[in-house]
This record gives sequence, structure tokens and C-alpha cells, in this order.
Amino acid sequence: MYSGDLLPMKIGLREKKKKKTRLTLQQHALRLFKEQGYQATTIEQIAEASEISPSTFFRYFATKEALVLEDDYDPILIRAFQRQSPKLTPIQAFRAAMREGFDEISEEEKVALEERIKLTRSVPELRAASLLQTNDTLKVFTEILSERLRIPKNDFKVMTLSGAILGAVMAVQEYCLDHEDAKFMEKVDEAMAMLEEGLTLG
Repeated sequence: MYSGDLLPMKIGLREKKKKKTRLTLQQHALRLFKEQGYQATTIEQIAEASEISPSTFFRYFATKEALVLEDDYDPILIRAFQRQSPKLTPIQAFRAAMREGFDEISEEEKVALEERIKLTRSVPELRAASLLQTNDTLKVFTEILSERLRIPKNDFKVMTLSGAILGAVMAVQEYCLDHEDAKFMEKVDEAMAMLEEGLTLG
């Protein structure tokens, strides 16, 4: 879940190193989670596998839970959404931003993202924490959507559209949990296409 400045920013060398270390920690953690389970894996074990001290771990993630729930893709997605052509509808802009944002991250990050999404939906405590973050995510997306449409963020239509888009993404997460071969980003794009067409069933 993203929290912070909504304005575009350039990523410097220091930020790139931080991003690389965060990814390394997540990769080692995901491997350990597979081998011995989420609950059984400690921060000390993750730090040791990543060849850093436990105290250094906390410079990058506040908790083991945060290591799974936080990523660097959300701010990339937000910046991509903000730069989409005003000629696009909100859903078209979101679809384009998803594609552009996904193209910006490395293959390693894509794999880690998919694995963390599935882990979040399968571990009860992570699932609960993710749901608690949903309201914050909705507020952030409603804000950038209202800026794009130039209407108040408490407008009913803006809030409903934000909820529909976020709800579709959450539904895709559930679908991918039950269908291991499903690709998260591909299914999100498919879900957005359904919303754009009016979500007719049958």
C-alpha cells in the first residue's frame, strides 16, 4: 500500500540502492516462507539470509508483515496514472498506467510481487492487515482520481468509481489464489476491460 507524496519524483542512486536492498530482503523472506512457513520464519533468519543485521532490517521494513505488504510498485503506478492523457477515461488511464508501471519494474520484482500477493491472501494475519489498509488505499486513489477529473474527492461518483476499480483488483487477487497459473497483471487488465464494457454477465 502506498503512502506519501503523490507528486512525480526522480529516483536517485541512494534510493535505487535502498530499493535493491528491499527487494533482496523480500526475495530471501519469500524463499524462507516457502521452506518453513510464514509464522515460523523470524526477522533474524531473514536478516541472516540477506547478510545484514536485524537492526539494519528495520531500516527498510518496520515489521515482517510490512515486508510482505509494502512494495515500490504503488508509487510507480500512481505516477504512471498521473501522466496519462486526459483524453482517456479513468479506467482506460488506469489500464494504461498498470501496463506502463509493470514495464518499469524488473522481472525479479514482478515475480516477487506475484508471490507476495498470493502470500497476502493465503496467510490469515496478512490478509487481515491488508484489509485494514484497503481504506487508506481507497482514499489515495480517490484523491488522484478526483484531481484527474477536477471534481471534489468526496463526490459520490468519484468514490464509487474508485471503489469499483479497487474492488476489481481485490477480486483478481482472490482469483489468482485459486488459479495458480493466472497472471495477476493480465487478469487485472481483463477485469478493467469488463468494467469499461459495463460488466455485463451471461
